[in-house]
Order: sequence, then C-alpha cells, then structure tokens
Amino acid sequence: MNTSLALRTELTVAVFAVVYAGMFLGRLPRLRLDRTGVALLGAIALIAGGALTLDQAARAIDVSTIALLFAFMVVSAQLRLGGFYTRVATAVTGLRVSPVQLLGAVVAVSGALSAVFTNDIVCLAVAPVLIQACRRRDLDAVPFLLALACAANIGSAATLIGNPQNILIGQVLHLDFAAYLGFAAIPSLLGLALTWGVIAIQYRGRWESADAGAVEADLTLPAWDRWQAAKGLAVTVALLVALLGSTAPRDTLALAAAGLLLCSRRLHSRQMLGLVDWQTLVLFCGLFVVNHGLQASGVPERLVAHLVVLGIDPAAPAWLGAMTVVLSNAVSNVPAVMLLLPMVGEGPTAGPLLALCSTLAGNLLIVGSIANIIVVDTAARAGIAIAWRRHVRTGGVVTLLSLAVTAAWLSLWR
Repeated sequence: MNTSLALRTELTVAVFAVVYAGMFLGRLPRLRLDRTGVALLGAIALIAGGALTLDQAARAIDVSTIALLFAFMVVSAQLRLGGFYTRVATAVTGLRVSPVQLLGAVVAVSGALSAVFTNDIVCLAVAPVLIQACRRRDLDAVPFLLALACAANIGSAATLIGNPQNILIGQVLHLDFAAYLGFAAIPSLLGLALTWGVIAIQYRGRWESADAGAVEADLTLPAWDRWQAAKGLAVTVALLVALLGSTAPRDTLALAAAGLLLCSRRLHSRQMLGLVDWQTLVLFCGLFVVNHGLQASGVPERLVAHLVVLGIDPAAPAWLGAMTVVLSNAVSNVPAVMLLLPMVGEGPTAGPLLALCSTLAGNLLIVGSIANIIVVDTAARAGIAIAWRRHVRTGGVVTLLSLAVTAAWLSLWR
C-alpha cells in the first residue's frame, strides 16, 4: 500500500468513526450538528480530503432509494394537508369504549397506517390527537403514546414502504414487495397483539390521569378536507395495487403517484414540498457517501474475514440478527442498516431478517427509532414527560417478545 493510499484509508476510517460516533451521540460535542449535519459533514470531509471524488460520491448515492423516499413523503404530505390522519385519529379516540379497548384500537390503527404511510408520519400526525383525547377523557396519555410508538414501529415492519430502512433494504436487495409482505405480515400482526397485551397488563387499573395540571400546548391539527383526502387515498390505493401486481420499478411507480398529487389547483406545491422531510433525505445521501468510502477502502472486507476466523459470521442469521439489534439501538436503525447491508448473505430470508430486526429493535430505546423521538417530543411539548426508564419498561418487553416471535417464524421458513 503506497503512502497516498494509506493516508486516504486513514482519513476514511477516521471520518467514518466520527460520523458513527455522531450517530450514537446524536450530535458532535461543541458543535450544533444533529445526525443529518454529521453525516453531511462526513461526506464533505471525504470529498475535500481527496478520499473520494465528487463523481464517486454522487454515484455512491442510491438514487432509486432517495426517489422512493421522496415520493412517499409527497403522498403522506397530501394526506396530512387533507386532514386524513387527524380524521382517523379523532374517530378512533372518540370511540365510547373502555381504556383497554381504546388501547387496542390505537394499536390496530397505528400499525395499519404505518404499514402504508411510514411510521414517522403516522406518529407525527396521531400523537397530538391522542393527547387531546386522553385529556378530554381524564386518561393517562402515556400508555397510549407508548402504544402508538411501539405499534407504529411494528406495523411499519410489515411492508417495504413502512419506514426508511425497509425502503432502503427493499431497493438495494431488490426484494419482491408481495413476497416480503407474505413473510413479514405474521410477525408484525403478532407483534401488535403483544404490544396491546404488554401495555394492558402493565397499566391495568392505572388508566386515570394523575396530571390535572398538565400544560395545554398549542397542538395545531390540520382541518378535514374531503376532496384532498379522497384524492390522496385514491392515488395511494392505486399505488399499492401497482406495487403488488406490477413488474415496474417501485421508484418509478411512486414518483408517478407523487407527480399526480403535485398537480393540484388548490394545494400549492410549496405546501406539499414543505412537508417533505429533507433532513432524512440528506441524512441518507451523507451516509451513502460515508459508507461507500469505507467499503472502497477494503477495511470492512478485512474485518469480516477476521471475524469469520474467530467464528463470527455476520452473514449467518443469528449473528446478523444480534448485530442488527445492537447497532440499531447504538446508532439508530437507518445507519445500522446501511452499515450491515454489505454483509447480508444471499439466502431468501436474509433481507427480511434485517428489515424486521432493525425495525423491531427500534422499540427498545427512545433513540432507537425516529418514531419514538417524535412521540416523546410531542408529549414533552404538551407537558407530558416520558423518561427513558418508563419507555424501556414497555419498549424493552415488546422488543424481546416481538424478536422472539420473529426468530420462531424464521425457523419455520428455513
């Protein structure tokens, strides 16, 4: 290895280490950078330092994944602006049922919506409605908010469009949409049932609110617009049918759906694009570049070879599952998936295993999933504190049980 190559390799490893330390901490000390800023800075450092050319960095970005993410964000923006999520959440929380039955309804609806419209968007839209409904009924909002976060994560695991990491896995590994749904539906459904059972047992007899002096936050909710909501639902149903039955690329189908929704005489494109999560798209781009730089250095291949000598095969289902769970809670599930994707074997269950484990593991800690963070932050703005211990008491049990179900289901498919 010549001196120039050695220096580029050292730079790449150093940048990678700093970026993933930022993923773990959520920021870099003394700098006002979040995870997105850290990933972008890492990509810039590799280009400016000569480890990658600008052209190499551009080709490292999986455009099909970015396009698919963007398209579904536009679809979700249409439904948010049409008040669809608010309408559904209001209808569910307005049911005159017992707290245990209401909990079941929240779990079922959150899981179903997240399988189609991504878990982050569902949590963002439903959490404020849930908080207001619990206050009207003098119920403790925490168990219902925990149910929302856990169910959104588990429900999103059922499809290849339910969350960003599943979109990435499906695109990179070219997984079949219907085949994955057939594999993941049962673990996801059982996981939702377990979520309801765990929370119902933990909060049995303790549903009433003890927080009479809670802060009344300004949780503005979108108004109901029948036409815009119907338009968004019609396009979504057509897209799902196409994804299940068409051989056309998923990114092309989703972009076509987004294009149709952008053609509106009432909703300005600025409103639609204003709800696109550009931070997540930039995070993906930055991590694509940083991970490509590390792969090109050859360091991961040498590390994997060393692990195999030690009896640890990252491609083996047990090791892949364990590494996915640990990394998903250390650096969050999207960076973890990007790191582990090159190690995935060629077996028919390898990709689905990575998708399920990375998503289900997100329930363990608040930082394990953006959906958790959204729910906790929304609660905090309403004066409701959900400490990490209270979260892990529920999320930890749900994670262990749902992963156990997944492991048992995987053993039947092998």
